Amino acid sequence: MTGKILIVDDEQAMCELLEADLRLRNFETEWYTSAEDALQAVNRQSYDVVLTDLNMPGTNGIQLCKHIVTHRPDIPVVMMTAFGSLESAVDAIRAGAYDFVTKPIEMDLLNVTLSRAIKHRQLEEKIRFLSEAVARTERFGDILGTSPAMQELFDQLQRIAASETSLLITGESGTGKELVARAIHRKSRRSKKPFVAVNCAALPDALLESELFGHAAGAFTDARTERKGLLFQAEGGTLLFDEVGELPLSVQPKLLRALEENYMRPVGSDEEIPFDVRIITATNRDLETAIEEGRFREDLYFRINVIQCDLPPLRSRGTDTLLLAQKFLETFATRSEKEVTDISKGVAEKLLAYTWPGNVRELRNVIERAVALTRYDRLGVEDLPEKIRNFQGSQVFIGGDDPTEMVALEEIERRYIQHVLGAVGSNKTMAARILGLDRKTLYRKLRQYQAGTDAEIADSPAVDETSNQPEQ
Repeated sequence: MTGKILIVDDEQAMCELLEADLRLRNFETEWYTSAEDALQAVNRQSYDVVLTDLNMPGTNGIQLCKHIVTHRPDIPVVMMTAFGSLESAVDAIRAGAYDFVTKPIEMDLLNVTLSRAIKHRQLEEKIRFLSEAVARTERFGDILGTSPAMQELFDQLQRIAASETSLLITGESGTGKELVARAIHRKSRRSKKPFVAVNCAALPDALLESELFGHAAGAFTDARTERKGLLFQAEGGTLLFDEVGELPLSVQPKLLRALEENYMRPVGSDEEIPFDVRIITATNRDLETAIEEGRFREDLYFRINVIQCDLPPLRSRGTDTLLLAQKFLETFATRSEKEVTDISKGVAEKLLAYTWPGNVRELRNVIERAVALTRYDRLGVEDLPEKIRNFQGSQVFIGGDDPTEMVALEEIERRYIQHVLGAVGSNKTMAARILGLDRKTLYRKLRQYQAGTDAEIADSPAVDETSNQPEQ
């Protein structure tokens, strides 16, 4: 983290010492030996942080801090106080200082404090302009984002929309797969024709074939009249197979034949009907693993996966989380007729720290709840669910400097692979891509870990459940 630091201390030697060290850490610095000169500098230009001594002749650090908080609230102030002077530190925080450090200065600690202050300022600026950012942010249909992952996705979607090729959309649950499918349809040459979505996991196996292909009158009990299937209803447009990984094996060969020949045969009918539909499929499952396990046909997979589009999880999209939160806030505030305008810095920090296992759908629900519960015109941390307020991110621990705590390279690899698998919802194909492994190598390593676990269990002493003691 780098930035422009204004140093204020009545001792020139201290200013020069701080400047020399901070410049080595890539900070840009400027210093003054009086608060009066520093105030004039603050009024003329902007700084990322003001680092000021507390006790100075004339205008002291507390008075300087109060002036900056009043007239330049966008600039955080870090106060330098005498060692052990808790009362002075409290006075600094009451005056509006962002943080304080004690003399003699520990430069590593100061570096961390200044970096945090700069991040705080950048976050405040993002919050201040969120509404404008939502309005001007590049988007694809109703999908918006400024992160590199989303910019790359938008470029891919523009090219996909112009084609007629079958598309497989993959991504974790809640990433917006159906939203992407609808946006592609609206930007395609088929936009004037129907968009039809079918959730393969929501229909019983016995009904799914009839829903897709339709049925003739008398084809089965209660089939009193002829019914047109979804492939017919989507004629000329787009048909989305959502959760295609849940498609029953009994239906898969019939769907494959229909897609290959562009003809469908309604249940109970001898007549084959031509159709013209663009097929988009979506899944949060690992279809390659499903193929290996015999739950999905390989030939159907190749037919629907002419182009694959992977949607990034929300946790990898950086400050897109804040853009989406602001968009949802405006939507739900308007709908509920509440004058809620933005989010607080504390909320922004919590939203950015959380890992969002439910992705955009979960964020949408969280903001809807917060808007419904808030008593104020700005969302506060107290409006968030407890699991987000109290969330603590997990890290893969490798070991400290103590040789007795260090672990083998193989164990570090095992822990990291398990960490990545957990982060991608056990999607082995995605995990292999992140790890830079082919899927067979990943499977082999996982089998080794499982074998090691089984061996540990087999080697452990047997336990008598009645006595809870090892057998002798």
